[in-house]
Amino acid sequence: PTTLKRSKNSENFLNTLKRRLQKILALGKDEVEDKVEQAFVRKKEEEIAEPDRFEELMNEIQERRDFLAEMEALGQGKKYQGIVLTEISQKLHEMEIIDKKRSEEMRNIMTKAFPVGNKSILQD
Repeated sequence: PTTLKRSKNSENFLNTLKRRLQKILALGKDEVEDKVEQAFVRKKEEEIAEPDRFEELMNEIQERRDFLAEMEALGQGKKYQGIVLTEISQKLHEMEIIDKKRSEEMRNIMTKAFPVGNKSILQD
């Protein structure tokens, strides 16, 4: 008969699994499911609560371009061109700031999800 050696990782995993099963039997549901559901609800609330400012800015820029085209068609383009181009420039600057923030957030998420040098339990 062969005996299996248990590593510390497999013992920790089994203990965690046991505790999880005990909670399922006691509460009738898995703690992990609750966390996933809470995260999903929180994400949905954030999406509903905050309209995408980047898209708003794109729409506002298009409105300013349309306005300038109308003014040029009426012979008033030179009167409004400086103002409108300044407004568009400001909106583009705000879009750049949003883009940098989003890139930084994504970089942080990816760093947390895939930390360098951290071995997964699956690799053992």
